[in-house]
Amino acid sequence: MHTITPLQTWKIFYNDEEDNKSLFYKNGYEEGNAVYNYCIHPDWNSFDSSTLYLKILFIDYKKHFAIIEFIGEWNDVIENDIMKLKRNIIDELLKLKIFKFVLIAEYVFNFFRGDDDYYLEWQDDVAENKGWISIVNMPPQSLDEFNRICEVANLRLYEIDNWRTLTPEILWKKLARTKS
Repeated sequence: MHTITPLQTWKIFYNDEEDNKSLFYKNGYEEGNAVYNYCIHPDWNSFDSSTLYLKILFIDYKKHFAIIEFIGEWNDVIENDIMKLKRNIIDELLKLKIFKFVLIAEYVFNFFRGDDDYYLEWQDDVAENKGWISIVNMPPQSLDEFNRICEVANLRLYEIDNWRTLTPEILWKKLARTKS
C-alpha cells in the first residue's frame, strides 16, 4: 500500500504543505502511518484516526470548496472517525468559510457506520451556507452502509471514473451543477 499516493498532478494548482492557512502547512512527510498493518505512502496525513488518512488535494477560498482524498478503513463504530474528521479537519475548514466538500473515497476499503450525529451536524453547518457534501467513487463494499448515512444526512454519492484527468475546478463545477 505504500505505493498508493494521493493525487500528485494537482500540486500545480494547490499544495496543502505550502498553504499557510492549511492544517498541514509545512507538515512534510508523515512516516510510519499504516492501514491494516501495511505502511502507507508518507504523503497521506493523519487526523488522529489510526485506520483512516487523508490528503487535502485542493482548496478554493473564494469559491468556498475543498477536495479531500481518503485512504483506509472508515470506522465510526470503533474509531469514531467521523467525530475526528469533523472536529479536527472539517470544523477548521468551516472557520475558513469552506462549505462545499468533495470527498474522494475510492481508497476507503471498508466503512463501518456508527451514529449519524456528526454527519447531521456537518450537513447543518454547510446547509446554512448553501454548501454541500459529495462523496466520489465510494467502493462497492462500503456503499450499502454509507448509503444509509447519505439518506439521513443528505450526502450525495457520485461515480466519476475520470476524476483524476480533470482539473479541480472542472470536478467542482461538475458536482456543483448537480446541486442546482
